[in-house]
Amino acid sequence: MKSSNPSIWRKPDLSLRWWPVFLRNLLVWRKLAIPSLVGNIAEPLMWLVAFGYGMGALVGQVQVDGTKVPYILFLASGSICMSAMNAASFEALYSAFSRMHVQKTWDGIMNAPVSLDSVVMAEMLWAAFKSLFTVTAILGVMLALGISYSPKLLLAWPVLLGAGITFSCIALIFNALAKGYDFFTYYFTLFLTPMMFLSGVFCPRDQLPVAVRHVSDWLPLTNAVELVRPLFMDQWPAHPVRGLVVLALYAVVSFWVALALTRKRFAA
Repeated sequence: MKSSNPSIWRKPDLSLRWWPVFLRNLLVWRKLAIPSLVGNIAEPLMWLVAFGYGMGALVGQVQVDGTKVPYILFLASGSICMSAMNAASFEALYSAFSRMHVQKTWDGIMNAPVSLDSVVMAEMLWAAFKSLFTVTAILGVMLALGISYSPKLLLAWPVLLGAGITFSCIALIFNALAKGYDFFTYYFTLFLTPMMFLSGVFCPRDQLPVAVRHVSDWLPLTNAVELVRPLFMDQWPAHPVRGLVVLALYAVVSFWVALALTRKRFAA
């Protein structure tokens, strides 16, 4: 006899009802927008000042695809992608978990005619928006410091939004699996931190061993950096289609897995 329970792997049941959930998060966040923004941009700016100006004075210039660029520009173009990753991940993990598990906000929302799928979609888009807001503020500081004035930086925004969406989707997988906040330490320590050092944020990837470099070619942060860094240099990415496809694949697959695991969690 076939089970009447629908599969957790069924296609997403999405509608525009994600928008009120997104708006609810925006209205709550607006009360703490300034402290939240300062907290999100403080760490990447400390990285930029300490390594960009400190180590940059020792390193001088680095070579990127045959072009020598100041180390601070090299670091800035990588660290802004890292900031998009961290901001999206933090929101889709700690904040989303609080609303889902601790405060039971999701349960209250689903008493209205809003499906779980729409709630997960809203959380993903909200985390991506938070990351875009953060990197916009960081980009403003970088412009004020005169790191880059390339008009192509306008195209970095949609790329960074795409990176935010991708890392939001990945983080929601771990959000669905988590039993408590401590679980997220594994994600940051074993996944995000190694990826920061393998994706060309702090040093050129051609310094990596060949086997490691082949692995890093397929990391989402690597592809985000490879798309954004040339824009800082007033150049075009060498392989834009490949980078966008990799980010899109990570986003689609991760969202589907996250949605399935979240359905399983709420069905238990």
